[in-house]
Amino acid sequence: MDCVVAITGASGSVYGMRIAGELLARGHSVVFIASDAGRQVLAHELGLEVPERDASQQLLAWLGLDADLRLRHVSDADLFDAVCSGTRAPDATVVAPCSMGTLGAIAAGTASSLIERVADVALKERKKLILLPRETPLNLIHLRNMVTVTEAGAIVLPPMPGFYQKPETLDDLVDFVVGKVLDQLGIEHDLVARWGEKD
Repeated sequence: MDCVVAITGASGSVYGMRIAGELLARGHSVVFIASDAGRQVLAHELGLEVPERDASQQLLAWLGLDADLRLRHVSDADLFDAVCSGTRAPDATVVAPCSMGTLGAIAAGTASSLIERVADVALKERKKLILLPRETPLNLIHLRNMVTVTEAGAIVLPPMPGFYQKPETLDDLVDFVVGKVLDQLGIEHDLVARWGEKD
């Protein structure tokens, strides 16, 4: 599966990084995009300084993965990248976290950055688009934008971890959300025990 994983300027950059890592570890290819604000959040939350361009090896090293895995880092400003075109649309796009600004731009169809354009292409080509909106509380504009993108075919997957699996660490909480994303992508995983499963 060819996937885009995009990180925007909302709290929760760990979700995007973990999703990218899980996809790569399972043999899928990933195009990684971070908005300018997303790169700032990565630095603040994870201590990961990502330059605007050509950070594939740095990202793989941070994830603790082999350097030969299929990760390609693209600038959010590169509107000539192949993933911009419906003829090269990836199988799935995950925006994690998805800021309310990015959500609004996707809902409006402005497509003024690579992340927005890739999301627009996913919708028009009927490919999977998963958005992890990170904000609380939600105002009416946020909610209406979520309805708009859902009606257009996106999956709105707020990062709301469950507690029935009795999480013991922050990683357990992150795993729950990452597992939900992999479920939506049809990818098998054992990141979290499912309801009713024995330990």
